[in-house]
Amino acid sequence: MAAHARAYAYAHSVLRIIDARTGEPVEAAPARRGLTRIEAHTEGFDVTALRVLLVADLLVRALELGGTPVWALLDEERQQAELRAGAAALGIRPLEDGADAAGAASGLGEAQVIHVVRENGAEPDGVRVAVAAVHAEAPPADADPAALRLALLSRHRAVPVRLGADALHDAHDTLVRWRHAVADWARTPSRPVPDEVRAELRTAWEDDLDVPGVLGVLRWAETAPELPDGARFETFAHADRLLGLDLTRDLGAPG
Repeated sequence: MAAHARAYAYAHSVLRIIDARTGEPVEAAPARRGLTRIEAHTEGFDVTALRVLLVADLLVRALELGGTPVWALLDEERQQAELRAGAAALGIRPLEDGADAAGAASGLGEAQVIHVVRENGAEPDGVRVAVAAVHAEAPPADADPAALRLALLSRHRAVPVRLGADALHDAHDTLVRWRHAVADWARTPSRPVPDEVRAELRTAWEDDLDVPGVLGVLRWAETAPELPDGARFETFAHADRLLGLDLTRDLGAPG
């Protein structure tokens, strides 16, 4: 686990993200239990737009895991049907229509508003989370949506993604291996997630949504000899609450 040790730790659980306006970290939920509104600005439909929605989904999941109420909106008038269909295929939870919800916003008393935007794209007032481009015009027609989600998660949102056949193939193979392993580990006596592993996962996703760091912890946990299989299962199941990869899908399937 030393390879994944962090040089710092927050005194309490706080999700910090880099505000694209200033380059400085800000608390995603500055008021404990205060409502955070997440607005996704997609600017049409393509794979980069889906990545914007995926980052918004990760923000919602991370905040909810920390006990923060979240209101998630889609601020887009064009190609909504395509966006919503693509988002649903990737396991992104539905977002409310920003236009319909705009009138209600002033009465909810949000503690924070976070805009998820394309890099060099929209510049709404408030905290902005910028998402780098995906170099692919459209999702491959035959791509496994879960593999596409993992391929997009495998790079930090600030890093452009080149979505080719090799990346999707690697993501698919990883998903198959992990789902099969999780199903096998589920047949062993349950063990809790070790405190230090839970802390590593939480520190990663609360450090500017470092999802590649979360995946790195899972790669370590997959083979670490000191970790009981029951604890591996609980570790993967816990991390999947953020990742949304349906890693427990094969539970109960023939071995």
